[in-house]
Amino acid sequence: MNKKTKDTIFNVITHLILVGVTVAVLMPVFWIVNASLQDVGNMFSGQNVDFSKMSFGNYAELLAESDFLLWIKNSFIVCGTSTLFCLMCTCIAGYAFSRFRFVGKKQGLMMMIIIQMFPATMAMVALYKLLNVFDVATGGFIGFNLAGLILIYTGANIPFNMWLIKGYIDGSVPKELEESAYMDGATKWQAFVKIVLPIMGPIMAVIAIFTFIGSYNDFLIPSIVLQDSSQYTLAVGLRGFISGKFSMNWTQFAAASVLGSLPILVVFLSLQKFLVEGLTKGAVKG
Repeated sequence: MNKKTKDTIFNVITHLILVGVTVAVLMPVFWIVNASLQDVGNMFSGQNVDFSKMSFGNYAELLAESDFLLWIKNSFIVCGTSTLFCLMCTCIAGYAFSRFRFVGKKQGLMMMIIIQMFPATMAMVALYKLLNVFDVATGGFIGFNLAGLILIYTGANIPFNMWLIKGYIDGSVPKELEESAYMDGATKWQAFVKIVLPIMGPIMAVIAIFTFIGSYNDFLIPSIVLQDSSQYTLAVGLRGFISGKFSMNWTQFAAASVLGSLPILVVFLSLQKFLVEGLTKGAVKG
């Protein structure tokens, strides 16, 4: 068997594997879209493709008879605000750990890594008690509501994202740029805001994607924190379609899932060009 034949066989096998993986990935998407277009609230109605029974009735009922738009609004408030706060905290903290020397720097970095080793479920009791303290101290402003959920997501995303920022600055932002700014009379804060921050655009986009999508898709923490149905996020609100013992509406649940995935798709497509650049540049130095 010559080299050309071997290359041909290798290419065919590679393409078959890629086609198989693509089908496996797209099959659940096809099923959920198909189920959302069926007119029967049955979990298994979307398994058979019947174009004669397809309609957009589930989408119309979803928007007219449920609080879907309110759930989307609450999700955007939580995810957008926590992403913004996380970016502010991680950019400043990552820059400080990258450029400054201070007591406890090494221990602080190690603590950030250790925190990431434990699953979020281990902290649920502590988070619940902490929110109870904040609820009493702030008169209900921060507690078992959207503000408390924002606080949790912001704190939970800081350790890992701070390491991403630090690695990016170490590998992609030369110290000479800041030193030149200092020679021109700039303060440390001015050098950070005007020199370093604009260069950090790609890694900030990566953090925004990870934080927004992770918060948007989370169900466990909001289901415990949010006690008022008017403050439900999308993940918690969707549970109502399938939580009833005799009233499961899988087709409307599928329609809500399709519409709910669109904001994530828009966010990812808008920032995807920064994703590879932001992750690879920070890998030059640790």
